[in-house]
Amino acid sequence: MRAVGTHPSAALLIAQLVAVLAYPGLDGSAAGRSVVGVVQMVVVLSAVWAVRRTPVLSWVAGLLGFPALALTVLEAISPHTSWIVLASAAFHAPFYFFVSYAMIRYLFHDDKVTRDELFATGAAFTVVAWGFAYLYAAAQVIWPGSFVGWSSPEGTDPLPWFELLYLSFTTLTSVGLSDIYPVVDHARSLVMLEQVAGVFYVALVVARLVGLNAIARRR
Repeated sequence: MRAVGTHPSAALLIAQLVAVLAYPGLDGSAAGRSVVGVVQMVVVLSAVWAVRRTPVLSWVAGLLGFPALALTVLEAISPHTSWIVLASAAFHAPFYFFVSYAMIRYLFHDDKVTRDELFATGAAFTVVAWGFAYLYAAAQVIWPGSFVGWSSPEGTDPLPWFELLYLSFTTLTSVGLSDIYPVVDHARSLVMLEQVAGVFYVALVVARLVGLNAIARRR
């Protein structure tokens, strides 16, 4: 918790990256997936509380964060139950999008670039990717066969959550669609929204920090 208090955004970024690396090894373990998901969300809540101490955050933690924690465990135990997946996405997606909004506000609250704000730039980016991954999970329930990927080359079965996270990262970073892609129009609409979000993030957030850092060095 001391590290979260000193550099909350760095702690959040590291937790997100560790979750990405750890999840494939825990894919066959419901307990492992539950622990990773719960620890990750606790770090997210702690980091955002540290950078944006507002009453609104307490409401969001109560209305979205805590139900999402419970659904993280349920989804790890029963990843193929449609109503659990849909309920989990209904709480996780708005929670992560609110977190990204709070962190971007943190980045824009002054004209000074601190070390923690540099970490926040990367952390907010990964949080957006998580939010869209949950939107894709909901899309698979509402519109079956939305995506084609490694585990379902014909689109007959829903893709695992980690494949959807991979799709989200490749879309947000503008790497391009390759082995996982949407085949239903509604899913394509969500992917296009994430593509726009990725471009705007680089154009507005990253470009602003680069500009402020350049001005500070000249001074």
